[in-house]
Amino acid sequence: MGQLLTLLAENWPRDSDLGQLFAKWPGDIGPHGASLPLRIAGGLHALVLTDRDPALCAAYPPNSTDDKTLTAAILSALTTHQDFLLNWVQSPPQTNEVRRSAAIIPAAHWLATRINLPFITSELGASAGLNLMWDRYALTAKNQTLGPPDPVLTLTPDWTGPVPASALIRVADRRGVDLNPLDITDPTQTLRLFAYLWPDQPHRMALTRAAIAAQTATIDGGDAIDWLETRLSQPQKGHLHLIYHTVAWQYFPDQTQQRGTALIEAAGARATDSEPLAWFGMESDGDTKGAALTLRLWPGDQHIPLGRADFHGRWINWAVS
Repeated sequence: MGQLLTLLAENWPRDSDLGQLFAKWPGDIGPHGASLPLRIAGGLHALVLTDRDPALCAAYPPNSTDDKTLTAAILSALTTHQDFLLNWVQSPPQTNEVRRSAAIIPAAHWLATRINLPFITSELGASAGLNLMWDRYALTAKNQTLGPPDPVLTLTPDWTGPVPASALIRVADRRGVDLNPLDITDPTQTLRLFAYLWPDQPHRMALTRAAIAAQTATIDGGDAIDWLETRLSQPQKGHLHLIYHTVAWQYFPDQTQQRGTALIEAAGARATDSEPLAWFGMESDGDTKGAALTLRLWPGDQHIPLGRADFHGRWINWAVS
């Protein structure tokens, strides 16, 4: 990916229709905005995944290619498939990174050792819902495994710090929301999901395929906070309601974040020992060392800093026992 993006930067066809579209794009085109470089990288990978361009396929992993050959293949593809790419880049990247469950799993076990209740889970920014199935995944950290005895996949991040004790996990209800949820039964939509898993990382492809095969949760389309307001109004007595998001909240507009925080805090103020509420986030906090793992727990509004994690779940630095 480093090779690809460097060559795109050095050889970008500024005078083409694609180049002009990018030049006139409003607002931030970088990673905190429209992420146009990732959109074009995803579009090129989609061409490879669908075998639309033999020369581009030959230049992509698992093949190893020199800069000259890869540049020629890229520039040819940008011209030959310009209409496809012009359409592709109109939609934002879709990354449903399964390895982010490596942060959700220990947070849930930490909670379950303290609160002996089944979970209701609500994911904000759920994409295709692959991280709604975290309780069916296993996490191996140091010499300890958290998760079911027959997991559909096992996550193995580089782990620093104590490992939470294993607990019995029961999920009574799970549901997510996304502005544009992906339907994993639609090959066109799953293509978009796989296209944003980079071709030089085949292990991510394997994990995603396993997660898709196990995904049975419902993902609703719509505004996350409107959806959450309805979700919080439903009976939850006798359950621990876990609200969570991984690298999603940070992209919500400021006004949406403020409204969401107020809504969750109001629900937390109503929480009881028989109807507790937890809010877990894996989000950027401005520190360059990965994402902050944060937890708030009611009743009592406890703030528990759980540690930090790589944005793609490659490593976890856990801070609590």
